Amino acid sequence: MKIVTGKDRAPLDNLIVSFKKGETIFNDGDLGTEMFIIQKGKVEIRKRFGSEVRILSLLEKGDFFGEMSILEGLPRSAMAVAVEDTDCLAINESTFDQMLHQNLEIAIRMLRKLSNKLRETTDLLDQVAGKTVQMEQPRELIEQELPKLTSPFHLAVLDTDIVLVIKRDGTTLVGRKDPVTEIYPDIDLSPYDTSRSISRRHAKFVVRNKQVFLQEDIGTTNGTFINGDKLQKGEFYAVNDGDEVQFGLVRTKFTVSH
Repeated sequence: MKIVTGKDRAPLDNLIVSFKKGETIFNDGDLGTEMFIIQKGKVEIRKRFGSEVRILSLLEKGDFFGEMSILEGLPRSAMAVAVEDTDCLAINESTFDQMLHQNLEIAIRMLRKLSNKLRETTDLLDQVAGKTVQMEQPRELIEQELPKLTSPFHLAVLDTDIVLVIKRDGTTLVGRKDPVTEIYPDIDLSPYDTSRSISRRHAKFVVRNKQVFLQEDIGTTNGTFINGDKLQKGEFYAVNDGDEVQFGLVRTKFTVSH
């Protein structure tokens, strides 16, 4: 591990640590006082089950891990390994508050991750207590059914041949998938967002009485635009046939099939 420093850097930049490909960042059971935010590279979170080591998730730029060491002070519950040369921001308790003030999205994602864990624990307790629990359909089956969906509402990603489907009823989440908080948006624009300008939960389409509305999420950082006009967070805006809708730096065109 190499620590990168520099007098001219911003305070948080001085906390960057570098790991070589294949280097173990921490092991299951290690005591830890830091969490990490990936600035460059990729990290695998692995867990040993008997003699077998399983990959729990693959994290990349913008993802975070090891946060429980700050929140609870408990030993690490898994191991983290750099799968390519990786730079991380190492956040300890003294800089945790500063980080939250500078990056609201990290704070919101952390809360969502903890909320997901709490919900999973609650579901497990309900099962133990004998209650009937409606289990979520496995994601693999959901993805297999996606091509069967049809809708009069579509998003065409400009400068590509990609046309994406907006749900006929209910809400359609637009964003970037995040294995850390298990966020898998209905419309994942990460393949078209080379600058990573789109937030994990960026915005959502809501269909009411055949009219489509767009609402930007409170944690979005790089803005949402309809025909060049920036949306205010939390407000609903009508989207009409032919409108250009921009998420971060990704430009799309909204169309209605007749």
